[in-house]
Amino acid sequence: MHKPIVITASILICLSIILGAFGAHGLKDMVEAGALEIFDKGVKYQMYTGLALLAIGLTADKFNFELKWFFRLTLVGVIIFSGMLYLLTFKEYNESLKICGAIVPIGGTLMIISWIILIVKLIRSK
Repeated sequence: MHKPIVITASILICLSIILGAFGAHGLKDMVEAGALEIFDKGVKYQMYTGLALLAIGLTADKFNFELKWFFRLTLVGVIIFSGMLYLLTFKEYNESLKICGAIVPIGGTLMIISWIILIVKLIRSK
């Protein structure tokens, strides 16, 4: 087990449940339906990432290579991706938040790169 990854995964999962409940109950009267869908997408990707990190963290002792860059890029990626989607939800209240839409792909790209790193390391491992 890789304790920091498991703890981080658990935090991401817990926060996604809290944010999902907030989106379903608190935001529905505050923002338009399209904005709520954007928020929900952030929650889903945060949950997916948390579950994936949990699986990797719990089985980390099976890998014969370091997970440092996979973990870092995944975490930074999901923070940027989901975080910018959460902010983008409120663009109707603050027009300057529209810029968040241009930043979201950076987070997605970091997550993709992190999984490519893991794939390459798995292929190269003995």
